[in-house]
Amino acid sequence: MTGSKILVVDDEAVIRKGLRRVLERYGYQVAVSESGFSAVERLQEENFHLVLTDLKMPGMDGIEVLKAIRVLQPEVPVVIITGYSTVDTAVEAMKNGAFDYISKPFTPEQITEKVEKALEHRAVLAGMSQTDKPWKEDGFDMFVGESEAMQKVYRRINQVAPTDSTILITGESGTGKELVARAIHAKSLRRNKPFIAVDCTSLVESLLESELFGHTKGSFTGAIQNKAGLFKVADKGTLFLDEVSNISLTTQAKLLRVLQEREITPIGGTTPIPVDIRLIAASNTNLKELVIEGSFRKDLFFRLNIIPIHLPPLREREGDLPLMAGHFLKVFAEELGKEFRGISPGAMSILADYPFSGNVRELENIIERAVVLAGGDYIQPNDLEILTERDGGLDVDLDFIPESAEELKVTKKQLRERAVKPVERAFLINALERNNWNITRAAKEVGMQRPNFQAMLKKQGISVKEYAED
Repeated sequence: MTGSKILVVDDEAVIRKGLRRVLERYGYQVAVSESGFSAVERLQEENFHLVLTDLKMPGMDGIEVLKAIRVLQPEVPVVIITGYSTVDTAVEAMKNGAFDYISKPFTPEQITEKVEKALEHRAVLAGMSQTDKPWKEDGFDMFVGESEAMQKVYRRINQVAPTDSTILITGESGTGKELVARAIHAKSLRRNKPFIAVDCTSLVESLLESELFGHTKGSFTGAIQNKAGLFKVADKGTLFLDEVSNISLTTQAKLLRVLQEREITPIGGTTPIPVDIRLIAASNTNLKELVIEGSFRKDLFFRLNIIPIHLPPLREREGDLPLMAGHFLKVFAEELGKEFRGISPGAMSILADYPFSGNVRELENIIERAVVLAGGDYIQPNDLEILTERDGGLDVDLDFIPESAEELKVTKKQLRERAVKPVERAFLINALERNNWNITRAAKEVGMQRPNFQAMLKKQGISVKEYAED
């Protein structure tokens, strides 16, 4: 089995160095990670034949690493290294899918024997003929799409649903992140317990903390009675935090503690309350970039990003657009009591050329509007009130450009929906120009949270660096 790639995970440098030296002497390719978090990050990007991980490590222990591997690379055998050799340790490790475990101290011969057996076991399993399961099994009725990009999502949902691992779902606005979270819950062992969704953009910090952790009577003005937080309401079930990037650093610290200790303390309370929840978070912004900027905690990011699921934008889901358009046509036609034979080639051509910055949600809205407006058997081009490149732009009066988020909201209501994009773009550029292209200051001036302002920039395709240089 020489040449096999092995990942060694241990917080002690001397152990990492010793194992690497021994294993490389036998011809193995060895990579090392000093923590469970860094190991999981590496496993998300690189394939291995075997993982050797210490059991007791700060932050993320070997059992947590093992659980993540069972989802990320389920075919990879894991050998647990422990100085705490007890029956309970062995049982827990084997119950969670470990191939074997070895106690410190051990000899080079003992560790290489374990490695050889684990790699032989993997080879035997790989050689067995298996009938591939269809990518779309029961439980995916809520999804429409057969593209390779979505097949990867379906496979990941199947892998992760039976576990209790924390999930981070990423993707642009409108790609269906909550739908994925609900699918994971529906296919999990917690499916008969609550699924609680929280929109982290809709509540100010003080209210968000009260919603999540609860409060005691008299803890603040208006707290006229005790209130159970959503962590407690979701007990034994799943809690979904949508747009988690909008949580303040203060609340992030409290959320991290909940994930580590599995208990909450209501606002004004003194006694911790144990909670048993599966956490799924979602974000349409790049959390790694926010970590670098200092607006998102690195340790919380690691805790959330144990199992990532990325939802592709509609433009990358090759072949799915006609299927989804047809699906929405059928749904809205039934709701409105109309009959359609389909979407005309001309109308489908317009849809195919449209960028869909709002992704699936935008397509759904467009088809709903078309069903309302259409009078024939087919959806025609003139039923699609959307902006296309061939239109050569819109005749929109930009003499009045809103200067605050509230003014933009009012303006949007006054304009037809297809005229919103150029107004949004002008609103963003003007705000940045007034603040010397500083995103933080611009967002604060117009009354928006920085992640929301940045998400709007991304949706519009505005590069601050590019515009600032111009």
